[in-house]
Amino acid sequence: MKKDLRSHWSLRFLIIYRKMVTRNGMLYPILGFASCVAFLYMSFGDLKLSANFTKGPRFSFVERNGTQFFLNGKPLYVNGWNSYWLMAHSVDESSRPKVSAMLQAGAKMGLTVCRTWAFNDGGYNALQISPGQFDERVFKFTSAFSVSSFQEISNLHIEDGLDCCTVVASLTLALDYVIAEARQQGIRLLLSLVNNLQPYGGKTQYVNWAWQEGVGLSSSNDSFFFDPSIRKYFKNYVLVSHHLSSNLVQNRNLSKSLLIHPYEAKTNIKPRCGGDQPSYEWSMYGTTVLTRKNTITGIQYRNDPTIFAWELINEPRCMTDPSGDTLQDWLEEMSAFIKSIDKNHLLTIGLEGFYGPSSPKKATVNPEQWASALGADFMRNSNITNVDFASVHIYPDQWFHGLRFEEKRNYVSKWMHSHIDDCDKELKKPVMFTEYGLSDQNKDFQLSQREQLYRTIQDIIYKSAKKKGSGAGALVWQFFVEGMQEYSDDFGMVPWQSPPIYKLTIEHSCKLARIQGLIQENGNLKQLCSKRK
Repeated sequence: MKKDLRSHWSLRFLIIYRKMVTRNGMLYPILGFASCVAFLYMSFGDLKLSANFTKGPRFSFVERNGTQFFLNGKPLYVNGWNSYWLMAHSVDESSRPKVSAMLQAGAKMGLTVCRTWAFNDGGYNALQISPGQFDERVFKFTSAFSVSSFQEISNLHIEDGLDCCTVVASLTLALDYVIAEARQQGIRLLLSLVNNLQPYGGKTQYVNWAWQEGVGLSSSNDSFFFDPSIRKYFKNYVLVSHHLSSNLVQNRNLSKSLLIHPYEAKTNIKPRCGGDQPSYEWSMYGTTVLTRKNTITGIQYRNDPTIFAWELINEPRCMTDPSGDTLQDWLEEMSAFIKSIDKNHLLTIGLEGFYGPSSPKKATVNPEQWASALGADFMRNSNITNVDFASVHIYPDQWFHGLRFEEKRNYVSKWMHSHIDDCDKELKKPVMFTEYGLSDQNKDFQLSQREQLYRTIQDIIYKSAKKKGSGAGALVWQFFVEGMQEYSDDFGMVPWQSPPIYKLTIEHSCKLARIQGLIQENGNLKQLCSKRK
């Protein structure tokens, strides 16, 4: 009954707000904003109580000392996984149980870190699919509305001020939920900030936005790295939170860029929400993503040790400048920018691990010649001062098409040892193999091959850990739960449906836990590993 009443009054306030902001004069905007604030309370005032989150395990920040991660004064070695879809599935109340189920399953396998997307730029589940055009499905994100309320709202015009208030309230919760649920399950998160690839928008979407707004220097996707306007877009994405600050009362004109996706906003573009006067830069009124206060846990992101680290960009490439200078400049600027805001968390790049044109290993370790001409350089990029640990991916069947499985497995061993050796001796930093997998679309694919490849990768991590080396961990790509076939790819799996992989994963978790002396301290690990000595 309480929820139904809130839905009813939320709808009434939204209609009032719509009428207020479409008229002239100062009184209406002020009353309209007050209605919006009331809507926020009516919709989400009891969120903390209804979510029923506990504080979860006590967490400390993961730190780096030389070539090792440390947690509470002890070396930390990571067995983890990728589930890129967590935020997308946390938007809708009906799909959130899958997020909880995945994080719970990870904890039961002894996994400690999950890598996931903290971006959604103009694509699936994005609010604004083009300037001023919104996907009405987004309104379903607000759990406070009943079905009839949503249907009534969806009939309202979207070009007035209504969408601003609705969307701000609706979309602030998804990443908050992921972080809160991960904390409750004892899982840390590696959060990636943008995609080099097109899925979920990525750098292509940033370039399109700049081009559409008439400020882009080039239509090339690589202008993401060198265009000053696009650099500013990305900084504002990192900087700007979709959290209604009390300072918003100073200006009713929310930038339309606020509505592009849950965790990104742009500046210097004309507002579309309630009024015709140009808005001030949104950064004057919002709180930053890194200092955003989680609406569920009450903890600012930059103060939340649930976040293992930030990842700048997934698999960066700048092929228009194979020298690597353009990408290097972008990485240096953005890593310094993030560290200026958040000094608590570790930072990595998200590299695939290819050696650049100046590296002697380009001919001996890279899969083929093409890999040195992508504008990325593992050694040069990873040596940036503000980058705390190196990142590498492992996809032998994507890089080679004429090799037999055994040859691919041998190459993976060479690839990993090379990067671990680089980090042990030259970079003096940990290295995480943040994606690894084997496609089930290979002509000769057998599930046993996936098990063999995973064992090879995990054994190399284990041996490095035993020697206190820089091989700090690996994250499989990717795990999901039942009923999510549309999110799968050539590499995805429900781990418990593949008993050999499931068993191998738990065994590796236990082996790393013994090195760290964690089994007696952690009830879950003690029970999990007691039969696997």
